[in-house]
Amino acid sequence: MKMIRGLEHLSYEDRLRKLGLFSLEKRRLQGDLVAAFQYLKGAYKKAGEGLVTRAWSDRTRGNGLKLKEDRFKLDRRKEFFSVRMVRHWNMLPKEAVDAPSLEVFKARLDGALSNLV
Repeated sequence: MKMIRGLEHLSYEDRLRKLGLFSLEKRRLQGDLVAAFQYLKGAYKKAGEGLVTRAWSDRTRGNGLKLKEDRFKLDRRKEFFSVRMVRHWNMLPKEAVDAPSLEVFKARLDGALSNLV
């Protein structure tokens, strides 16, 4: 991004904002949540079997597809896909989680991510 004329004096965050881009951290999270959506909608039937567990609850707040957050002793485990995306997935609005297609989910996710992290 430093190669774009006129932006070389701006900070990383300001360059991202000016270009309308997410940070690397948000892009990783976006990829994780897209993969989670695909998994939960059945795209990875065999490969992801038992990857995450649904948290069954009768609460009416939040999205209707909450996932169970497991606890682990090792910090290294927190970087696993199946662990790092659960908290963020559970914070997504119902409209995003209930999207009828991947394209609609991505569009709704972009709006949610600007407030999420």
